[in-house]
Amino acid sequence: MHMKRIALLASIILTFSVMNDIQAQSTKVKIKTTLGDITLMLYDDTPIHKDNFIDMVNKKFYEGVLFHRVIPDFMIQAGDPASKTAKPGDRLGASDPKATIPAEFKQNHWHKKGALAAARMGDQVNPTRASSQYQFYIVTGRLWSVAELSRMEQDGTHPKFTEEQKKVYTSAGGYPPLDYQYTVYGEVTEGMDVVEKISRVQRGSGDRPVQDVKILSVTILNETLIP
Repeated sequence: MHMKRIALLASIILTFSVMNDIQAQSTKVKIKTTLGDITLMLYDDTPIHKDNFIDMVNKKFYEGVLFHRVIPDFMIQAGDPASKTAKPGDRLGASDPKATIPAEFKQNHWHKKGALAAARMGDQVNPTRASSQYQFYIVTGRLWSVAELSRMEQDGTHPKFTEEQKKVYTSAGGYPPLDYQYTVYGEVTEGMDVVEKISRVQRGSGDRPVQDVKILSVTILNETLIP
């Protein structure tokens, strides 16, 4: 009887382990663009943003939208619904400003290279820093020196950096001035070279690419519903 109980417990533990693995993998999505594919992992501890993004994907909202703002060593931005029908030279990024979701700032999520974050309106008109329901950006960033990070701590523009943050920002890069001001809710797991390529295309007014960079499709790779 004792051995049977141990076997049963082991089976239950294994089942929960498999379920956790499935849940961990259930938030990966692939963005197919005109310049290549980008795979993202959405964080489970920012559920409002994760669920909203998945909902937009299921509605095929992102199909046909442009990366309308790209800045080398900073980020690439997409999700403006007006970009689907925009003419060359149209300024984009201000569509439907009232479509927002609450911010979800987490101390363990910051603007490292490859971070996925929500765009938003500025503090003057958006004091709660609510996120755009539609628009997102992916960080390319740059390398930062220890001295630069120290100055940010000293002038109060950034909380004290953790050792992990210092290591990442000085060796891999990112954009720490935005930490804890914009919600980070995922990261690139594949296709960072495509993100970099998009960030360095020729730009026109408003940092819009001269040649449109379009999202062709967004696919949830392994969403699994668990009863």
